[in-house]
Amino acid sequence: MKIFLFAIFSLFPLLLLNRIESKGLHKHPTHAVTPPRGWNSYDSFCWTISEEEFLQNAELVSKRLRAHGYEYVVVDYLWYRRKVPGAYTDSSGFDVIDEWGRMVPDPDRWPSSKGGKGFTEVAKKVHSMGLKFGIHVMRGISTQAVNANTPILDTSKGAAYIEGGRKWTARDIGMTERKCVWMPHGFMSVNTKLGAGKAFLRSLYEQYAEWGVDFVKNDCVFGDDLDIEEISYVSEVLSKLSRPILYSLSPGTSVTPAMAKEISGLVNMYRITGDDWDTWGDVAAHFDVTRDFAAAKMIGSSGLSGKSWPDSDMLPLGWLTDPGSNEGPHRKCNLNINEQQTQITLWAMAKSPLMFGGDMRKLDDVTYNLITNPTFLEINAFSSNNQEFPFITGSHPSKSNPSFHSTQKKNIRNSHTSSLALVSCKEIKAKGWLVESVDQDLDQVCWKDNFETNEAAPFCIYKRKSQVTLGEELYATQYDGKSHLLETTDAAFCIDASPRQRLTSKEFRRGSSSPCKRDANQMWELNMNGTLANSYSGLCATVKTVEANAVPGGIRSWVATGRRGEIYLAVFNLNQGKTTITTDLSNIAKVLPGIKTGDVSKCREAWSSQDCHINRGSISMDVGAHGAALLVLTNNSASSNVING
Repeated sequence: MKIFLFAIFSLFPLLLLNRIESKGLHKHPTHAVTPPRGWNSYDSFCWTISEEEFLQNAELVSKRLRAHGYEYVVVDYLWYRRKVPGAYTDSSGFDVIDEWGRMVPDPDRWPSSKGGKGFTEVAKKVHSMGLKFGIHVMRGISTQAVNANTPILDTSKGAAYIEGGRKWTARDIGMTERKCVWMPHGFMSVNTKLGAGKAFLRSLYEQYAEWGVDFVKNDCVFGDDLDIEEISYVSEVLSKLSRPILYSLSPGTSVTPAMAKEISGLVNMYRITGDDWDTWGDVAAHFDVTRDFAAAKMIGSSGLSGKSWPDSDMLPLGWLTDPGSNEGPHRKCNLNINEQQTQITLWAMAKSPLMFGGDMRKLDDVTYNLITNPTFLEINAFSSNNQEFPFITGSHPSKSNPSFHSTQKKNIRNSHTSSLALVSCKEIKAKGWLVESVDQDLDQVCWKDNFETNEAAPFCIYKRKSQVTLGEELYATQYDGKSHLLETTDAAFCIDASPRQRLTSKEFRRGSSSPCKRDANQMWELNMNGTLANSYSGLCATVKTVEANAVPGGIRSWVATGRRGEIYLAVFNLNQGKTTITTDLSNIAKVLPGIKTGDVSKCREAWSSQDCHINRGSISMDVGAHGAALLVLTNNSASSNVING
């Protein structure tokens, strides 16, 4: 009873803010005051979810999770695709569009959308449950709309967009050379330099507002697929709507803090990794990137009409489907309980948005208790000073020597190689490419120094001197000063900047080649400042060491402060065997100035609900393989106000 009452009172600020916004008492509600929390259909249904299945899940979110701050229910991608033989994630010709080339729900899966209603009826039902309604959308415009050459809607006139004395169409604004690289048959960028391009995007988001949408997840516009022009204009449109809509970006492959700083003020949450699925490798891949974003002070920084949050992706727990599947939920999460607690703990300490992905209709008690744990939710919403804590040591439980290894990650590696990676062109590590002539047809472009490796030979690729062939004058104009890059002197295959399939968090694939084509993803420009910029994303190439078959290992730790004076200390064992993790509490003051750890008198571990022993200012915990311990440290004055898990 005590835990339940604390959960209710600790979430009261969240519930009050939601009530104020829903009643319209807050004329300009602040977006994402705390990390957004809700449910998303992707991990359990991929793209196949129906209206009936969605509303069943939404009702259960309302009944079981809403009291714990989960407020958004989001339909993930391809809600407009007909579920018929031949349709899959990158199929062509199966989507439902209106006369203006805009995506509308598949009426067979979403029967309430018939008669031009879109998601209006679904949104009304979601709102009646006390929840907010969200949808997933892709970049730009659909290939289907471009092929059909639909007219563009001018929402200010309710008629076709006319400029310069002519009617504009989808083929005028669709950038066929900038198709989403992992869904090339589906979507492409819109030319936002054109009035017609802006009119099309404006018509999309104004329609979403009319439907009653509260949350938009915009995919294939960030990370390797960066489209800063679309993000900027969509943010501008959203800021002018009478209906507040939270703006989320995906995916986050290759994202760095420097890249995120260019868009964080335009959005409310943005992915910082590839897709997170239920594998240990995906979980472990989040430790470095979350550390970097915390160190860069990106957690809870200024965002669109409020704050923005680095997003570690959905929580693939409970009853799930498979990536890219045409099948709904059919299997249990592959993570063991230690690994699930590690994921939950890291998401809390890094203050990631919390989007549960499992099928609510088969929510088991273990998963429910994880995602509603009051300590976990309190840290995620209200903690501060969140950062990695480097002052820990580890040892095998059977050994007395506590210097088995430090907090630095360790990998059991088979081999490593240098490969291209993408970063913001403003980063110093983007500068360092030098060119020299090989022969009359090719230049060699080399990275000036392999900083991350000890290889004697430099990392080099090749650049064609002749940029076009006879009859490609338009191509030459469009890509003036840009060239194909080659891994070898073989001129038939060119380097792709961004991967042509969605990557999970643990995957890194760069420098792959495919037949040379008129494709922005294969066009590069070598600049005078030593950067090598790609035409698809506007990002620049650098060189990174890629470890083959690396097994994550080591120990890690995070620290944060609570709103009642408590200290949160999370320790993680990435090793494949049990490890004793030890820290001296006096070290906390090194990263949290002003904190008096000498006053700490009580230690409680949140997942076990057991007291932990403080011995002469030091704490040691035996942590199982791939497991975590979440410690709540309090002094005498704060102890009575702190959650005990």
